Amino acid sequence: MRIIRIVLAAIAALALLLSTAAAASAAPRHYRHYVALGDSYTSGPLIPLPRLDPFGCFRSTSNYPSMLASSLAVDRFTDVSCGGADTSNMTKPQSVPLGQNAPQFSALRSDTDLVTLGIGGNDSGLFGTLVNTCPTLRDSDPTGNPCQRHFTVNGVDTIKALLPKTQASIQQVLAGIHARSPHARVLAIGYPRIAPAKGYCPNVLPFANGDYAWLSSVEEALNAAVSKAVAADGRSSYVDTYTPSFGHDACQPPGVAWINGNDLNLLAAAPYHPLYAGMAGETKVIRQQLR
Repeated sequence: MRIIRIVLAAIAALALLLSTAAAASAAPRHYRHYVALGDSYTSGPLIPLPRLDPFGCFRSTSNYPSMLASSLAVDRFTDVSCGGADTSNMTKPQSVPLGQNAPQFSALRSDTDLVTLGIGGNDSGLFGTLVNTCPTLRDSDPTGNPCQRHFTVNGVDTIKALLPKTQASIQQVLAGIHARSPHARVLAIGYPRIAPAKGYCPNVLPFANGDYAWLSSVEEALNAAVSKAVAADGRSSYVDTYTPSFGHDACQPPGVAWINGNDLNLLAAAPYHPLYAGMAGETKVIRQQLR
């Protein structure tokens, strides 16, 4: 009986040790200096309340970097994301209304230990070209795919053809982060879903019906470019926000949608940009990856 008790006690002690280790591994590490780099999908234009450094970046105090910094209780937090930024603005200043945003890499330090990067959608004017062109073509063929046809030249999708260059640029950005902050954990954040997998909402997302699927395929290709850049870099991690945002596209009702539609909402989000709910959803996805 004594041997049985000893064995049972050993098993109980081992179970306690394993559960303690599991709990420790599930808790995110403590970070001393977190730097957020990125474009408007990071900065969160018009999500209350805006920061003023500079105002023209439309950097929200409720974007996912701010939420993440608060939930992780980081010692220092520096958010230099800026609306309209592309990969070149990591090393070059960006002129914005009422000011200038310094090169985003200027925020990186040798002791920076966490960096999130959300970039690529503005390279070659990709997002701007889509949202400025596709809605204007809807009336020409509401149930067809006029925008996809518009950008297909001699059988080549000229929008997706831009993405290998974007991938190479993101890979260079990742290398630049490692050079400046060699001990940082670096997360490249993908873009969340804009269009629904099924159905249409032309009053909210005024693309032709057939262009919904194409828009999603462009987003998937953009996210693949980010993911491939991360894989080639070998020292960073890719955070997929596209898959978790299924069912949270722009066509969904308030509180469910992560992305705003075509309407300018001065107290919620810029057109075709993340809402507060989207930033909260992305924060949860990023925290899960950090665990």
